[in-house]
Amino acid sequence: MTGLITPLTESPREECGVFGIYAPGEEVSRISFFALFALQHRGQESSGIATADGYTIRNYARMGLVSQVFSEPVLNQLTGHMAIGHNRYSTSGSSISCNAQPIIAGEGEFQIALAHNGNITNAAELRRELDELGYIFKSSTDSEVIANLIISAPYIDMIERIRYAMGRLQGAYSITMLTKETLYAFRDPLGVRPLCLGALSTGGSVIASETCALGHIGAELVREVEPGEIIRIDPNGIESYKEDSGKRALCIFEYIYFARPDSIMNDRLLYSARQAMGAELAKEHPVDADIVVGVPDSATAAGAGYALASGIPPAEGLIKNRYMGRTFIEPTQRIRDLGVKLKFNPLQSVLSGKRVVLVDDSIVRGTTTPQVIKLLKRAGAKEVHMRVCAPPIRHPCFFGVDMATRRELIAARMNIPQIKDYIGADSLGYLSVDGLIRAVGAPKNKFCLACFTGEYPVPVQLEMDKLALEGMTGNLKDIHRVLDSEEIPAVSL
Repeated sequence: MTGLITPLTESPREECGVFGIYAPGEEVSRISFFALFALQHRGQESSGIATADGYTIRNYARMGLVSQVFSEPVLNQLTGHMAIGHNRYSTSGSSISCNAQPIIAGEGEFQIALAHNGNITNAAELRRELDELGYIFKSSTDSEVIANLIISAPYIDMIERIRYAMGRLQGAYSITMLTKETLYAFRDPLGVRPLCLGALSTGGSVIASETCALGHIGAELVREVEPGEIIRIDPNGIESYKEDSGKRALCIFEYIYFARPDSIMNDRLLYSARQAMGAELAKEHPVDADIVVGVPDSATAAGAGYALASGIPPAEGLIKNRYMGRTFIEPTQRIRDLGVKLKFNPLQSVLSGKRVVLVDDSIVRGTTTPQVIKLLKRAGAKEVHMRVCAPPIRHPCFFGVDMATRRELIAARMNIPQIKDYIGADSLGYLSVDGLIRAVGAPKNKFCLACFTGEYPVPVQLEMDKLALEGMTGNLKDIHRVLDSEEIPAVSL
């Protein structure tokens, strides 16, 4: 298989999306497909669905987008009355087939399927312990560590097994999980990654990373799954088990970039929060200009907010190729050399002779922003004033976001005037942490702001590697080759 070619982006990379459904009488695999389709923005490397009918767990997970992985014959074989689903962006382990989720672990009455969004900071330590106990690993993900930790727990009751695992896990996790008879969902005590509970009009229950998935499948939001909460859904209904730590650390980038703008978090529509970020930017960093251009699509709302607050007209100066998803087709060198032109096309008649305020959600490595600014100036922009609706990112993330190492972060190496010169902007303004908090409209102590401040909600190893578990899992190339072969059935039991 050729290398995975990804869209050029300056933003942090997404984490993963998870889904769960318990709905007797419904086509749960088909509903899961459409929910994962709505959560595609959270991960584009692999996708998978596991179903259960009270007797058997069936699982299908492959590399590619949701629409590429699933077909009518595959969905027809994924039978049952409950399911979990997963879209993956790799933050722990390589982007190969054996790391696609859901993960299957255990056997007999203790067999489980598990889908995970987040990152476990003590995964290597737990993995070594489980290796010594004789547990066999088929992937290099921390998600399989979680699954085997639950299987290894010294309890019969599954809630106690999950509690045991939660007591030992460090880091971020929002999880959906199946046994042959029951659907479970649980979230880490800090609530770093989002998770919500919904209800179908027909009486079924669903779990999703974001509320945007609910509308696509005809479900209504019931509430968010609380940090530290375990939810069990079976023929007896929904049961909740809570152990509240009192501390919160929702990733602030869910508000800035990761979640879809039509999702709701903490009772706030994210579009309005992003619009407020743009308005705060206009207050903190005003400039004389002719038009405001939000980098599509992630900064469209912030650009609108900046324009509204500043009185400078908004304009669509960049057209995005919205169909530039991940592909396994190798581009020629000539296509590679086009760089950011593959993703954006400037509107020369809109930009020519104009002083432009360019609003973006973040600057991480500083690799793409200079190209975008050059693109605007070549299209005739007289000036380009860069405005960023996040504070400078000076510290890496260890909780499920593939951001960069610290030495790769441009704001860790340069001050703001130096960054301005490096990216070729006529001026540069970042939103302050306080301005960001005002925009999201929730207390500062509810969020993880570590990428800006360096103050992590739990202790972390400051140079963690997303491939740290790779050398602990036999020959991954052999596993990868087998899983990609035509010999694997459409549904693996």
